[in-house]
Amino acid sequence: MSDETSSPTDEWHTTACILCSANCGVEVRLDGREITRVRGNKSHVGSKGYTCEKALRINHYQNARGRLTSPLRRESDGTYVEVDWDTAISEIATGFREVIDEHGGDKIFYYGGGGQGNHLVGAYGAATRRALGITRRSNALAQEKTGEAWVEGRMFGTHTHGHFADAEVAIFLGKNPWHSHGFDEARRVLKEIAADDTRTMIVIDPRRTETADLADVWLPVRPGGDAFLLAALIGVIVDEGLARTAWLADNTTGHDQTAAAFTGLPIAELAERCGIDEDTIRSTARRIAAATSVAVYEDLGVEMAPNSTLVSYLQRVLWVLVGAYGVPGGMSAHSAIAPLFSYGASGNEPTDPVTGGVIVSGLVPCNEIADGILSDHPERVRAMFVESANPVHSLADSDKFRRAMRSCDMTVVIDVAMTETALEADYVLPAASQYEKAEATFFSMAFPDNWFCLRAPILDPLPGTLPEPEIHARLLRELGTLDDVDLESLRAAAEQGESVFAEAFMAAAMSNPVVAEVGAIVLHETLGRTLPDGMAGAAVLWFSAQQAALRYPEAVRAAGFAGDGAELGNDLWRSILHERDGVVFTRHDHADSWSLLKTPDQKIDLAIPEMLAEVATLTAEMPTYTSDEFPFVLSAGERRSFTANTIRRDPAWRNRDAEGALRLHPADAANVGVGDGDRIRVTTPGGTAVAVAEVNDTMMQGHIALPNGLGLAYAPAGGDTEVTGVAPNELTTTDWCDPVVGTPWHNHVPARLEAVAR
Repeated sequence: MSDETSSPTDEWHTTACILCSANCGVEVRLDGREITRVRGNKSHVGSKGYTCEKALRINHYQNARGRLTSPLRRESDGTYVEVDWDTAISEIATGFREVIDEHGGDKIFYYGGGGQGNHLVGAYGAATRRALGITRRSNALAQEKTGEAWVEGRMFGTHTHGHFADAEVAIFLGKNPWHSHGFDEARRVLKEIAADDTRTMIVIDPRRTETADLADVWLPVRPGGDAFLLAALIGVIVDEGLARTAWLADNTTGHDQTAAAFTGLPIAELAERCGIDEDTIRSTARRIAAATSVAVYEDLGVEMAPNSTLVSYLQRVLWVLVGAYGVPGGMSAHSAIAPLFSYGASGNEPTDPVTGGVIVSGLVPCNEIADGILSDHPERVRAMFVESANPVHSLADSDKFRRAMRSCDMTVVIDVAMTETALEADYVLPAASQYEKAEATFFSMAFPDNWFCLRAPILDPLPGTLPEPEIHARLLRELGTLDDVDLESLRAAAEQGESVFAEAFMAAAMSNPVVAEVGAIVLHETLGRTLPDGMAGAAVLWFSAQQAALRYPEAVRAAGFAGDGAELGNDLWRSILHERDGVVFTRHDHADSWSLLKTPDQKIDLAIPEMLAEVATLTAEMPTYTSDEFPFVLSAGERRSFTANTIRRDPAWRNRDAEGALRLHPADAANVGVGDGDRIRVTTPGGTAVAVAEVNDTMMQGHIALPNGLGLAYAPAGGDTEVTGVAPNELTTTDWCDPVVGTPWHNHVPARLEAVAR
């Protein structure tokens, strides 16, 4: 790195926010290692200068106290000692070999591999998994998005996303994009929809969120009632003849079978069950059916609640029936620089050998990981490798996950801080921060133009830390994985340019299976050495660019890149490497959305038998999830203005709601006997915690909420740690989850409340 990045300067450095999937482009000023000013980057291809309050305080991530600066080894008495990198890597390699020799590499579990803005590490972690023979893995997507993926794999064979900036009707289902974003320039887009009398925003949420305040139609559905509401909307469209039957006949399969499942549903009964009056349901269904374009976004509010997989199915049936796929402002599949999910096993997913859980896109259900480790099954996991993730804090039943980690023969964590998960590990390896290395997000879902942005480091890594690609490379060297790879020839080819390197790398991969198996590490060790200082970790994107050029050649050319085959990929790669504001890497026409479907006939498969069977049960006996003992429904992990993911551990970044208050309706507060600022005890089947009460009339009576991102240990003065707020997963349990794919019901936890004496 140059001296200018480590001395006071008026220069603006281009980077991005890393606190949600949007990864908005920002520019920052530095004073030494401190980020002193942040502003939106108006030249960024996606965010165009947009940002929110989270990005403006990223220095609280970069320069938080408690950064790890040396590898740590747990001693027999539970304490940690610092060891040098060579010792740590050698001992970890030895430990993994011992587990493999005794139990097999498939008994090592890999969790994590990046998050939000830290996805390049996942490619390097995948190489290490293959080198160790690891077959079981999971990450945060498996406790949020596998139900959605299970449905989309069957219906589309790929992921779909909405074009909210142009939608005539925008529907937000269990989502508050004012805080959780999810698409480019979210708040700007929301304001534009709200200000346009020809467009309609529909929000389905028990709480009157900031997005609901802007909505034309707010449907305050009873917690857990979303499936009943969606089925009723579909039933109205079918019974009133509002479905686009000719379009369905041309573009879908199973439409008649699906329509039959919703014909004659008792709309009044479903209305009663979801808590929305029938007239409102009917008028809303008619507005959706009349629109020229409809875009829908579901999120954790429904994906972590009862009927989550069914809800993922129903909302897609809703917009398919009105012909909202493949039109401007509607829904479509999209390109990907590196897909985060694989939909290829759709309908034929394997199951975990210990728990029997469905493995969607290769991901073991998060709620089953700890139980599987703690079982006495002969195939149980014996070791864990956790990277850029904090499952002790983020997964259900934190105490159970702690016990699971302690029961393993060996556990390794790579992270920037001593997280709740790192505190349970045998070895902790200190990584460079996200602003000290090349990184990116793979949450690129725009259409018809899709973009990607590679971040360059703006600071040198702290002494003693390493970027994750270098950690993985050292581990594979120690394991001997690279011994039979001719790295020197590939390095020489890389020095001669991308064209020569492309030919040499492809030939090496064809002749040596190890090159293909751990290709990311080979790229890091060869092409990576020719890249600018601090950018070696970006080498894996050369292969991503080649794959994008292979999958979408015409769309890549339409985006302004030239050549055929590897040369087209090389042109894209050079732009990704050097353009700090990001690049549009594919440019499609809306008609191309059909060619992006991965179903055999490139039609939408509307009928999923398992889901249609569930529809038939919606008029059976009404399920109950609360009781006299636990009369409230707790949303354990609400997103708010000043909450973020757990990589931001310093609580001082919060300007409001410093302790993460428990929100409750005024009538509930009066019944419990608490006021604003009082202490309140919340008890669930999983545990008990004390929070600050916030009396809030946006909450529905009987519905309470705690925010995400709280309950983290932090040392404000560098001494003893303190915990601010409630860690939500001290209150959740692993058995409280979706029966189809195992996603947890964190947003529908039975609870009771008690006032705490002053």
